[in-house]
Amino acid sequence: MPAFNTVFEPHHGKAVPVAEGVERITVNNPSPFTFHGTNSYIVGDRSVCVIDPGPEDDAHFEALMAALKGREVTHIAVTHTHRDHSPLARRLKAATGAVLVGEGPHRTARLLHDGEVNPFAESSDTEFLPDIALGDGDVIAGDGWQLKTVLTPGHAANHAAFALEDRGILFSGDHVMAWATSIVAPPDGSMGAFMASLDRLLERDDRIYLPGHGGPVSEPPAFVRGLRTHRRMRERSVYERVRSGDRLIADIVKVLYATTDPRLHGAAALSVLAHLEELVAKGMVKTEGPVRLAGVFEAA
Repeated sequence: MPAFNTVFEPHHGKAVPVAEGVERITVNNPSPFTFHGTNSYIVGDRSVCVIDPGPEDDAHFEALMAALKGREVTHIAVTHTHRDHSPLARRLKAATGAVLVGEGPHRTARLLHDGEVNPFAESSDTEFLPDIALGDGDVIAGDGWQLKTVLTPGHAANHAAFALEDRGILFSGDHVMAWATSIVAPPDGSMGAFMASLDRLLERDDRIYLPGHGGPVSEPPAFVRGLRTHRRMRERSVYERVRSGDRLIADIVKVLYATTDPRLHGAAALSVLAHLEELVAKGMVKTEGPVRLAGVFEAA
């Protein structure tokens, strides 16, 4: 289990220095899914990049514009297209003339099954369209800074992290956060892709992660290893519940998430679904037809 850190002072609406040449402004949009709010980052001095402008929020827009006063905004980078991260990018682009960059438009990790509804559809920013679509390893740069794209699908199909490699900083979006594990909810997300992206990060030597919610991840390798182990243990627990006779996702959630805030049980069910998709793909669990929230499962 990773050592989660829930100590965080958001300083809503205020630009706070968090590293050399990096400021953070946290949106006042707290929730069980966003912690104390979404973090927007300003990278650079005279010419800057804004990472994850956040949701459509007038107060946050004004806070960003106040912090950016007197500086040129050359790029607006979006880690992924959930509505707590990307919609304000359009208004900020119109106000600054900056180039909008990201992996690409919103999409699901897989096609929807017949009759399936994407429970994250209302949380998805389907209007996002980058001026420049970034591939893995692509670089954007300004006066005194350079950001390298590190594609990290899983939480969202188009999730990307951005590395300020000369300072050992990775802007990790929602892929890795210090306060909690990221939600992986099919068909929007994919557990297989999420785990592969964790493995990818372990090949890097970043010194610190600055995530989309909460405070920094100060010891990335140890934290990511713990997170990966936690996910593998959860997959094993899901498998053992099926082996013990649980047939429905609702029954599994009641046991594995008994101490979790009931408001998060819907997200927990989607996480169990993500694990079951992987277990079915591995041939360890079987179900009739596609893997669904209302499906009936048994050990293979």
